[in-house]
Amino acid sequence: MVLASTDNKQIALIDGNNFYVSCERVFNPQLWDKPVVVLSNNDGCAVARSNEVKALGIKMGEPWFKMRALAQQHGIIALSSNYALYGDMSQRMMRILSGFGNEQEIYSIDESFLDLSLHGRQATEIGIQIRQEIARQLALPVGVGIGASKTLAKLANHVAKKRPPYQGVCNFNDMTPAERNAIMASIDIGEVWGVGSRSAARLRNMGITHVLALAQADPRLLRRHFSVVMERIIHELRGIPCLELEEVTPPRQRIQASRSFSAPVYTLEILMEAVARFIRIASQRLRQQQGVAAALHLFIRTNPFREQDRQYAQGITIALPAASNDELLFTRLARLALPRIYRPGYAYYKAGVQLLAIEAAEKQQADLFSVAQTRQRSQALMHTLDQLRQRFGAGIIRSAAENPTPYWQSRANNRSPRYTSRWEELPVAHAG
Repeated sequence: MVLASTDNKQIALIDGNNFYVSCERVFNPQLWDKPVVVLSNNDGCAVARSNEVKALGIKMGEPWFKMRALAQQHGIIALSSNYALYGDMSQRMMRILSGFGNEQEIYSIDESFLDLSLHGRQATEIGIQIRQEIARQLALPVGVGIGASKTLAKLANHVAKKRPPYQGVCNFNDMTPAERNAIMASIDIGEVWGVGSRSAARLRNMGITHVLALAQADPRLLRRHFSVVMERIIHELRGIPCLELEEVTPPRQRIQASRSFSAPVYTLEILMEAVARFIRIASQRLRQQQGVAAALHLFIRTNPFREQDRQYAQGITIALPAASNDELLFTRLARLALPRIYRPGYAYYKAGVQLLAIEAAEKQQADLFSVAQTRQRSQALMHTLDQLRQRFGAGIIRSAAENPTPYWQSRANNRSPRYTSRWEELPVAHAG
């Protein structure tokens, strides 16, 4: 297979290696070369694993209680998730990357696409510089994959991270067709970006077991068996870009804030405290993308894994008379709606809110019966709240429905300090 001509398109994907674990190791060098796992909210399951932990066969999402014996046997260090630290380190990494390419798409907390086409044949050297600069400024290890399309860049990144001879940088554009084909023939079909486990199983049943076989397949035939997405994947694997870089992340159409409780919740009052907190979080996210929501959805549920307990799950959606991003309005509506789905006598395990039917605030259609002055006062109040929280911290001001120190908040017994985002948790260096 020969890649199509793409006018020297050089798309790079930069991906942090075991990102959460690497962030922890930056500030605690004693964790280097040690088996480390980062746990989800409430210290429930593995959301990040060091290479040493992966070598022990521990899978992503493995519950902590199932790996305790193995952890004791091999000295696995378990840390509570520290999203404030990971988010700040991510922002720093993305700022560094923005200086290397003329276009950037931040794909996830630890992944970013860059268009290095202006660098031409120097793209591989730029990839090496990227690794060196992030290591110098942040001490974070990253892998760099380069290809003629985003799907090829993803695949090259997989090669860069999994095959030591590439030393963290793999550029498919620098290879001969024979070299590229040999690598693609050695990679399982399940490693292709956009091919899920079900699709991979169906492809294997059709005799397509590796990446090269998919790239050489008939795109029209597979479109009939799957969808237009599979057709695009084949074209991308052939070096024909079908996915453009999105320099501006599209606004979310739904925003959710939810949490599993560290202890069972039995009363309506405490459930409302949790819902009020989630409304604050979701509303702030809504205003950050300069949006308004026309509907609010609440849900509560018991723990489905505790089969000995009585089970209950319910939700309710409230339509607003006019789209809004006013968290106090959302809270008032929640106080009216939550009693309608609450049932006494159950041990509630999780609650959450969703803001639905989101649109841009600037395109919002005014309500015929609303008072312009009231709407302006609401906008001014929300702007003031956001400024206060940005300056003094997210929890500096909240509605009276919230409890500042709820007993149900997530467990984080082994969370490291938030070194880069809390003055009181800054690292301290002592002179020898």
